[in-house]
Amino acid sequence: MRNRPFGKTGWQVSEIGFGCWGLGGGWGPRDDAQAKAALWRALELGINFFDTAHVYGNGLSEKILGEVVRRWGKPVFLATKVPAKTMEWPASPATPVSRAFPADWIVRCTEVSLKRLGLERVDLQQLHVWTDAWVESEEWRKAVQRLKREGKIRAFGVSVNDHEPQSALKLVSSGEIDSLQVIYNLFDQSPGESLFPLCREHGVAVIARVPFDEGSLTGVLTPQTRFPRGDWRAGYFKGERLLATCRRVEALKGHLSPEIPTLIDLALKFVLSHPAVSTVIPGMRRASHVEANVSAGAGLALPPALIRELSSCAWQRNFYAGAWD
Repeated sequence: MRNRPFGKTGWQVSEIGFGCWGLGGGWGPRDDAQAKAALWRALELGINFFDTAHVYGNGLSEKILGEVVRRWGKPVFLATKVPAKTMEWPASPATPVSRAFPADWIVRCTEVSLKRLGLERVDLQQLHVWTDAWVESEEWRKAVQRLKREGKIRAFGVSVNDHEPQSALKLVSSGEIDSLQVIYNLFDQSPGESLFPLCREHGVAVIARVPFDEGSLTGVLTPQTRFPRGDWRAGYFKGERLLATCRRVEALKGHLSPEIPTLIDLALKFVLSHPAVSTVIPGMRRASHVEANVSAGAGLALPPALIRELSSCAWQRNFYAGAWD
């Protein structure tokens, strides 16, 4: 496992991180023993960056992660997220930050997360949604300053609204965050246009999420796929969306080669080929997922010529806005 600098923090984090949403449910039947085995295998293979959130499984993800990490006993980097008090997804510029992220809410959620994790401090605290309409507010700043002063967090960042990388440009330019989490994959390449260059300029670490487009870019979905009860992807791929996605994924197979034999290889290497990316956090609920992702992420970056070819695969969509061409 190779490590990369995490922005200006001085940390060296594994380039393959672990997205912990699935540990708390939402992806069909949950198996806690299987989830713990996946976390343990990740630690064994050198993954040292884990991203969870206050709302994942109503805290279950944090509890499972904390239990395994405490048993491991060696230093790793843990990140969690504070939900908007309004529970709006995505963030709306019309909502005052005093309603979405009042200072006492950020502090209280952080303290609850620490209790669930069984830790006195979390490495990275993030706001789970963001809009640059809040960039001038002192509300969130007061909470961050207090949490750092009290030693409850080491660094602070935000998670950008899905498919809206432009919504955090002012915040990155302010120099007041340590990291930024954003969707970046073969279909949504938009962060590479303006956001990533700005992050590099200001020393902001990039956490790339959804590298597999909610599973489609692994190649396991077909037009006949039916999601189990409780799997949120039934809504994400509803109607004609699944068929349209499968057609585009099938076309990507023409870029495979002996050096890049699977779609998982192609998807992860594409993300990691961008120099702004500090770590990519695929969701992994089984040890076999961990092993496949670690193997796929290993090795050299994609050749520049192939990256240029893959730029034609970009697909403008916004699930929340209902735009799905």
